[in-house]
Amino acid sequence: MTAPTSPEPRGSGDPGRAAGTSPHLSRTRSFSRRGGRMPQGHRTAYEHLAGRYVVDVPRGAGGVTTVDPDFRLDLPGTFGRQAPLVVEVGSGSGDALRAGAQARPDWDVLAVEVWRPGIAQTLARMGEHPLPNVRFVEADACLALSTMLEAGAAHEVWTFFPDPWPKARHHKRRLIQPAFVDTVHRLLEPGGLWRIATDWSDYAAHLREVMAADSRWTLASTGRAPLRPRTRFELKGLAAGREIVDLAYRA
Repeated sequence: MTAPTSPEPRGSGDPGRAAGTSPHLSRTRSFSRRGGRMPQGHRTAYEHLAGRYVVDVPRGAGGVTTVDPDFRLDLPGTFGRQAPLVVEVGSGSGDALRAGAQARPDWDVLAVEVWRPGIAQTLARMGEHPLPNVRFVEADACLALSTMLEAGAAHEVWTFFPDPWPKARHHKRRLIQPAFVDTVHRLLEPGGLWRIATDWSDYAAHLREVMAADSRWTLASTGRAPLRPRTRFELKGLAAGREIVDLAYRA
């Protein structure tokens, strides 16, 4: 994904809590904004397809990026069946989401993405190739996933190329911190996998340190995630001389 100054951020933002937000919703955000300009085709796709693919969730006290903490997503009702669930945290423009959903039609894929232009771009790409096993929740994953799904609901969780926040003073904004690690562990079924990829060596070291500090996790693989496609973000990282690091942890 791109740098925080790009119109397509991996996720960046200002710390603290919005006025009127309940204390239990307070956190340091890892995203900058939900909006951004959309090409007309993407806007049209969102208008036509959001009703089918984007789950209408009740919002919490923190506003449009939150989910009411009392809300529980009915997965069989949402997808129309019972199937192994993959939760992608930050689907961006949907490359991994679409590749995974196409390769595993027997799985359901739920993307929790705060960046509406990315959802719209994904929907535009899905317009000619419908994916009935895909749904989106437009929300801050750190807040939504702590309450929205039942414990053990996910077979896998994917977090590919989260914003690395490379400056030391910004490290607190990184998505993968102990509190979010705990959220993902609660979310996964026993033995479920959390697949992570980054193109920043410093963030890879940070990930390893955070995960090693939690004895509930076992490093399962350092190989490329089997369903993860090669995206333009990865190619940009390689072109800049950065190594791509894949880590899979078993709960």
